[in-house]
Amino acid sequence: MQDSKPVEKRKGYFKKGDPFILFTGIGMVMTIAMVIFVIAVILIKGFAFFWPRDLVQTTLKNGKSYLGEFWSDETGYTVDENGDKTEHERLQFKIGNRDLYGIDFVWVDKNEIDSQYSPLNAVYFERWEYGNFYGFIVSGKFIHESYSDGNKKVYEKAHEYHDTVESIKSEIEELNNDLNILSEPLTELQREISLLKIKDWELTFNDKKELNRLEQDAEKLENKIRPQYNLIHNKISELDEKLHSIYVNVRTADGMEKTLYLSDVVDFYKPNTMGFFNKSLMYVERIWDFITGEPRESNTEGGIFPAIFGTVMMVLLMSILVVPFGVLAAIYLNEYAKQGPVIRLIRLSVNNLAGVPSIVFGIFGLGFFIYLVGGTIDQLFFSDSLPEPTLGTGGILWASLTLALLTLPVVVVATEEGILSVPKANKEGALALGATRWQTIKKIILPNAMPGILTGLILAISRGAGEVAPLMITGVVKLAPDLPVDGSFPFFHLDRKFMHLGFHIYDVGFQSPNVEAAKPMVFTTALLLILIVVLLNLIAIFLRNKLRKKYKSSSF
Repeated sequence: MQDSKPVEKRKGYFKKGDPFILFTGIGMVMTIAMVIFVIAVILIKGFAFFWPRDLVQTTLKNGKSYLGEFWSDETGYTVDENGDKTEHERLQFKIGNRDLYGIDFVWVDKNEIDSQYSPLNAVYFERWEYGNFYGFIVSGKFIHESYSDGNKKVYEKAHEYHDTVESIKSEIEELNNDLNILSEPLTELQREISLLKIKDWELTFNDKKELNRLEQDAEKLENKIRPQYNLIHNKISELDEKLHSIYVNVRTADGMEKTLYLSDVVDFYKPNTMGFFNKSLMYVERIWDFITGEPRESNTEGGIFPAIFGTVMMVLLMSILVVPFGVLAAIYLNEYAKQGPVIRLIRLSVNNLAGVPSIVFGIFGLGFFIYLVGGTIDQLFFSDSLPEPTLGTGGILWASLTLALLTLPVVVVATEEGILSVPKANKEGALALGATRWQTIKKIILPNAMPGILTGLILAISRGAGEVAPLMITGVVKLAPDLPVDGSFPFFHLDRKFMHLGFHIYDVGFQSPNVEAAKPMVFTTALLLILIVVLLNLIAIFLRNKLRKKYKSSSF
């Protein structure tokens, strides 16, 4: 009898569910800890990449010498023939100069290092191609000025003329645009001639007559624009020659020499002479350049602005497309449809669609939107451009529609929950006062269900922004030269392919030819994707909370 009370107490303890509450709390704490850990790793690995590191010259005992940035270290073990383990530490340096060495990184045994120091005159060159170059400026030529080895002014003059180089490159770009505009009518005529020549064996008499006319028009137009074309072309050649007369001669740590044209250099500086304040300014500047710049070197360097723009625009298009259809479907299922086996089957199908793999939606988007809808539109309205497709190929519109279908079940279910949460008395009161069903939906149900609709939108954004598989076959590409929005009519080019942060992470992390150089880009891009998704969700949550507060009194 004395032992029955503790047993009953233990049974009561389990019946109340206290252990399960404890386990749930532990699970939540572990989940939050893992999320914080992942975000912390991404933050540290991502933001550390932009800090200007000192250049270290390392000389080995065998006489080899490297100049580069210290990247990482690791402890390894070697096993001799007797089975004894020997611990040794290895250091990884980013030595750059890929065009000379063929590699960007090198591992060095710490025991093999003879000496290390940070030379003050070491220069960090960030180039448009072949990655970074680390070396020492020995001489330079700047149009009509030449500076020999040992002249202290060569570095300052190089910076001065680098601004001149950038202005010359801008002028060349404008002249090339003028050439494109000048030759655009001729290019269009030549395209029409080529399309007619493709079907040479089935040309009718009228086609041959048209071909002859087009060729004559093309010849006349070419003669007309040739003088101005040659004038612009000669000007570009002069500017190119000027660019090739501005360069510096550099020497690597092991004595190799190379000529670097300043037109091939993005920026250069001496990190070993920079203080904390100057490095901080450069740190902020590099982050800004990363966000606003365009990618280069197989996406392993440069910025990711096109990917940011493409991601945000796709999510906005997806949201605009999915919300109206999801809300209409939910309203019909709850307010108009007669409840029965058919409606239950539809609801079951909607719930099952939420679990379908995303690649299946991608294949559906490819077959239905691109090949069927896009191909039909091309046949009806863009037949002159065939066989080159206009809408019958991947683009941001078809990718957004595919993701709208993918996230539609989430919006439908969340909207239904919001509609069901509207007090029945409110609906009955509106109908009793003479309101029609549509007026009741418009004035009572939809405003009160708006928090639920926005909850569905938040879930849709969270899922849609991170999807990659369906985008790979409906419009996303490794590099998109033109944004879907620009200053040329019709301004919104929904047929264009686009870049996406999720695909950019996949491409850089798994398809890059230079894996070590691509690692920091993976972390920084992942961090930006997380920030964008969080920002979009916070906007939607803010709107939802305002609406909840506004219609709070409707439950009474």
